[in-house]
Amino acid sequence: GACGFSSRILPNFYPIRLVRVKEDDKELLRDCQGLCIPCQPGEPGMLVGRISDCDPLRRFDGYTDQDSTSQKIAHNVFQLGDSAYVSGDVLVMDEYGYMYFRDRSGDTFRWRGENVSTTEVEGILSGLLGHTDVAVYGVSVPGVEGKAGMAAVAHTGGCLDLDAFLMGVQKSLPSYAWPVFLRLMPSVDTTGTFKIQKTRLQKEAYKPQDSNQRIYYLNSHAGCYQAVTEDLFKDIMESKVSL
Repeated sequence: GACGFSSRILPNFYPIRLVRVKEDDKELLRDCQGLCIPCQPGEPGMLVGRISDCDPLRRFDGYTDQDSTSQKIAHNVFQLGDSAYVSGDVLVMDEYGYMYFRDRSGDTFRWRGENVSTTEVEGILSGLLGHTDVAVYGVSVPGVEGKAGMAAVAHTGGCLDLDAFLMGVQKSLPSYAWPVFLRLMPSVDTTGTFKIQKTRLQKEAYKPQDSNQRIYYLNSHAGCYQAVTEDLFKDIMESKVSL
């Protein structure tokens, strides 16, 4: 059923709106004036809400992490100079103004022409790894359409049999959902409600990190996961590596 409403007759009196986004990465689309583009009935869009520091009901104090806060605020949305909260929810509105949930930004990404459910892949990978914390998300690769799947795995030490892991992945998931990149780290950051924080992970992507973390990429020709070195990272960024 409907989960919200916005007047089609007096849209400017409502603090919420659906605006157009790119299909692959959910980035807000802009018109020639730099403003967000309102969606038409039946057109999926991102739900945004006007921020007003003068109104306690429309104020957004943000999170303790400044990076997470900035990810949730867009500027020049309804008019030049304003700010709005980006919900991360993709909804569709009917001709009467009733809104229906369609998707959650970050819960899916597109790769090889297919939609990949991060929640589904996380559950399968966690099961293969003894139910450890796993965060799955899409990362951009230069010269490649869509987003490649990447999995951050909480791995406290010891030897992880990547060959056995890959065999399990290939048996459990379709090829387009296989993680192209792996990141082994001591722990996966979570919020106070134990929700995995993916913003920083997506931003850092597959760039080699410190010695406590290891990053691998799926070498499809060799049929194995290969460590991402600085040289290999450079080759990937220069589109010299086939994914």
